[in-house]
Amino acid sequence: MMKYRLGIDVGGTNTDGVLLDRNMQVIHSLKTPTTEDVESGIYNTINRLIEEAKVDVKNIEFAMLGTTQCTNAIVERKKLNSIAIIRIGAPAGTSIKPLVGVPDDLRGILGGHSYIVEGGHEFNGDEINALNEDKIRSIANEIKGKIDSVAVTSIFSPVNQSHETRAAEILREVLGGEISISLSSEVGSIGLSERENATILNASIINVAKITAEGFEKALQYNGIDAKVFFCQNDGTLMSKEYTLKYPILTVACGPTNSLRGASFLANNKDAIIVDVGGTTSDVGVLVNGFPRQSSIAVELGGVRTNFRMPDINSIGLGGGTVIHLAEDNTFKIGPDSVGYRLLEEGLVFGGSTLTTTDVAVGLDIVNLGNPELVAHLDKELLTRIYERMVEMIEETIDKVKTSAADTPVVFVGGGSVLFPNEIKGASEVHHPANGGVANAIGSAISQISGEIEKIYSISKENREEILKQAKDLAISETIKAGADRETVEIVELESVPLAYLPGNATRVKIKAAGDLAIEV
Repeated sequence: MMKYRLGIDVGGTNTDGVLLDRNMQVIHSLKTPTTEDVESGIYNTINRLIEEAKVDVKNIEFAMLGTTQCTNAIVERKKLNSIAIIRIGAPAGTSIKPLVGVPDDLRGILGGHSYIVEGGHEFNGDEINALNEDKIRSIANEIKGKIDSVAVTSIFSPVNQSHETRAAEILREVLGGEISISLSSEVGSIGLSERENATILNASIINVAKITAEGFEKALQYNGIDAKVFFCQNDGTLMSKEYTLKYPILTVACGPTNSLRGASFLANNKDAIIVDVGGTTSDVGVLVNGFPRQSSIAVELGGVRTNFRMPDINSIGLGGGTVIHLAEDNTFKIGPDSVGYRLLEEGLVFGGSTLTTTDVAVGLDIVNLGNPELVAHLDKELLTRIYERMVEMIEETIDKVKTSAADTPVVFVGGGSVLFPNEIKGASEVHHPANGGVANAIGSAISQISGEIEKIYSISKENREEILKQAKDLAISETIKAGADRETVEIVELESVPLAYLPGNATRVKIKAAGDLAIEV
């Protein structure tokens, strides 16, 4: 009996879907416009996939969702939670207030309930000050009924998270067990301001994640699909719904990550530069051994500086729906605005009145879309200059992500990839793989399952190897429990932090393992 896995990727412009068989062969793929409520767009994509592929829904065993909805909510400042911000760190951590450096419009939305209380730790884990539990309880009573999510950050909590954990206990006592609480020690790494910002953003997108996750589940149910559901995260692996709703910030870069992973799979190349051309932007990233190169610097998200792990992506305002602005003197400006999902209504070749990059490519016979007669009147010399500048923008971005001057393989994917040529400066070879238009959905469908453990061990020179082996075995066990195939699981991340505030060479060990989904025979 043929079994399938369903991959869905919800972007700002399109919702992409793909069906793969157990051999990871593409059975069918398509794009539908993303809808305002997300759910109906996902439903439409799944419904059309099933109808056109003519598969029995009972044979779909896995369903994976990747989405940019949380990212878009932050960037567009829409649908965000009502949050409270609690920093544990007085008197040492009062000189810089929460949300410093955050854009004014976002600070206005998120900063209405912001507090600093006594507590926090030194870099070695010693208490700066005892946690002011009475103040935490007082804050909880003050914000009750006014907020639905709380961000808690304590100084050096990645070394000692006891104050954050206790604060969460008190908040739940007063606000109830249903309140969403984001702890910075579980979200970011060392670096107070950036970690706090990441935690605040996490707390602000809980509702968006919930709406998206429930919309996916409902769309599956409406189509009669009873599959194991997973959600994609930044590092190219999968997580459960429960984990997604607790740490939605981990989904914010899964769109580009999925595209890079899908491109690697389609081009059969684990080391290349990937150019994902969407309707609004082109995202350029680097594959290293099949996974996205991680950013080594603090990442800005919607103008907010954070420090959680993100793929190193360079984005430019150039996509299939990017608007071309013409001046009377025959000069032009490309974007950065885009007609997005309205391309099929507003683009010239589709009967609209807006000149877009797609119209330029059609006018030069580079791609055949819509009605070419509707752009036949445009000056070919002008279109050629615009197109050459479009290609230059891609070449310049590729050059920025390179770490050497040597030519590198380049893979074009995404719905707008058809606009670009087979020869690019700086590329040793250019791939336009089949099904590249839905590389992001394919990336979500082929994603691996991951498991993680974080424990404190007493480690010495004599027992280090033995202890780390035990920890690795535990992480592998967790990954297998989460649904991974035992034969494919491997350690993908290992971190150990000595805890000077505890006796006996205490070390916090954090290990992540990943493997392919286990398939029932």
